[in-house]
Amino acid sequence: MRMFALTLGLLAALLTSGAALAQPLEALVAQLPAGGYPDRARVIAAIAESGDDRAAGVLEALAAGELFALKADGRVVRGIERSGETVAVDPLTGAEIGPLGRRDGEKIKVNNALRRDIAAALGALTLMSPDPARRLAAAARVFAGADPGQIEALDAALARETDPAVRAAMMDARAASVMASDRPLAEKREAIDRLVARGDRDALSILTAAAASPDAALAAAAEAGRAEVERVRALWGTAQNLWYGLSLGSVLMLAAIGLAISFGVMGVINMAHGELVMLGAYTTYVVQEAIRAAAPGLFDWSLAIALPLAFLVSGAVGVAIERGVCRHLYGRPLETLLATWGVSLILQQAVRSVFGPTNKEVGNPSWMSGAFEIGQIAITWNRFWILIFALAVFALLLAVLKRTPMGLQMRAVTQNRRMAASMGVRTDWVDALTFGLGAGIAGLAGVALSQIDNVSPNLGQGYIVDSFMVVVFGGVGNLWGALAGAFTLGAVNKFLEPHAGAVLAKVLLLVFIILFIQRRPRGLFALKGRAVEQ
Repeated sequence: MRMFALTLGLLAALLTSGAALAQPLEALVAQLPAGGYPDRARVIAAIAESGDDRAAGVLEALAAGELFALKADGRVVRGIERSGETVAVDPLTGAEIGPLGRRDGEKIKVNNALRRDIAAALGALTLMSPDPARRLAAAARVFAGADPGQIEALDAALARETDPAVRAAMMDARAASVMASDRPLAEKREAIDRLVARGDRDALSILTAAAASPDAALAAAAEAGRAEVERVRALWGTAQNLWYGLSLGSVLMLAAIGLAISFGVMGVINMAHGELVMLGAYTTYVVQEAIRAAAPGLFDWSLAIALPLAFLVSGAVGVAIERGVCRHLYGRPLETLLATWGVSLILQQAVRSVFGPTNKEVGNPSWMSGAFEIGQIAITWNRFWILIFALAVFALLLAVLKRTPMGLQMRAVTQNRRMAASMGVRTDWVDALTFGLGAGIAGLAGVALSQIDNVSPNLGQGYIVDSFMVVVFGGVGNLWGALAGAFTLGAVNKFLEPHAGAVLAKVLLLVFIILFIQRRPRGLFALKGRAVEQ
């Protein structure tokens, strides 16, 4: 009752007077050492009623046992540990006064009753703060503490709260406090409904504890609420895994789509494809370093600048690989595989020689930093924009293949190389441009991967096997197959990981693909043409 009366008194003072000060805060702080605990309780109430922004700091220091009265002049100071010694500072301004020895001051003591008074006063001060952020933080603290003594303060604060987010947090805090109180069962049922609507891990913990209550009716209601929260959380968990699968699938598609083109047109198993992805990532690093040195204000545009450069760098290296190595080995898949593997080692060592073997820092622009939530799904902005980017690259590449002369020639060579050559198509140049296009897209994938993975000479090695799995599963040379294969394998992998672990999930995925291609050797979307039909 005493704390209830104190809370109501504080709230009434805050609601009616606001800044009307009976005494300045300095004078009230000076009165803390005088008298006994009842006198100190009256001073605490007066400090809370003062409306001074510094009052919360004074009360927090008092509750923590950090306030002392100097024996020399009776002045109240705050003792803070610095570099192994206690230093006296002004509790209102924080200005350092000097060292505080054990015999220099006497601690201002508080008992459990005063601590409850201070907690109620702090709750009233922060819940009624004019700053919405402070009110939201206060509601979060009350929820975490689940203090029944704050229910009255919360009721008064809710009566005047207009911010929807703060109001929701206060209602959650009140529900947690009610569950820890001796309030009637009907009120606790309402609190259970509120916690079920919140549905997070903290609410689940409160409901689980209430389900063990000796009160059978309360335990039954809490158990039903706990089961509902777990059911909803399981559904949100499935949705979260689906998002992780889409996110991984977008990365796999970017890494594999260029390989699908070159593999489909030329039948070349390019083991250096991962290094082309790595070159795109290092191009992003170089661009960002140049922007940091010359024009830091353009950093948010660094990826837009890096994208065309990464496409050109990786594309040029791809054309050089095709002209210098692959065109001499067509029809000899084993030699091509060994030769491109050697090229991949050369590219890795070249990057190590230029940039060093350590990981390089590639930053996120402001618009790719942070995260947002949809229900209980946490979505990071960098993963979200990579998914959008991957779909945009897919759509653009599809338009190039369907709507341009180059795309028509590429499709002709893919379906029947001899017939295309007899119709005047320069298949050697189509091979070079196709290889360059696939390599350029690998460079774009490197730009995206630089935002979510470590940029190092080994970056591409982590994606080359997955890229081949996507191409084989989806169908060689088919863009829609690469899209379906990437997202299917990404989702399956993320659903397997919680149960089997990352390594075993990858093994199971590989076994699945081996079994799948036994039944469908051409993949999900097999290309059709005269050469295939024969």
